[in-house]
Amino acid sequence: MNVHPFIKKILGYLRNKYITASVLFFVWICFFDRNDLISEMKLMYKINKLKTERSYFQKQTDAATEDLKELQTNPANLEKFAREKYLMKKDNEDVYVIVDQNNKLLDTLHVVVK
Repeated sequence: MNVHPFIKKILGYLRNKYITASVLFFVWICFFDRNDLISEMKLMYKINKLKTERSYFQKQTDAATEDLKELQTNPANLEKFAREKYLMKKDNEDVYVIVDQNNKLLDTLHVVVK
């Protein structure tokens, strides 16, 4: 039989029951197990994405909490808050919103119409 020497060497190693068992175990863990490598990589990606979302929502919660404290401690800011955040106006007013190039609110201008 004319077999390549490299294949003979591999077959020699595979005759060892410990190496064969180790290779089979490795293949089983990597591809067929419930917690295989592909699933683990997907879960790691999902965890990192959720951590990023968590930090974003934590910042949003902190900002909302600060606004709430400001409104609860100083009732005079309530009208200012309603006008700036929700663009509320009185019946005889017009509101002009000034934004920058990134559509961030820079200022609001309330003009009384007579």
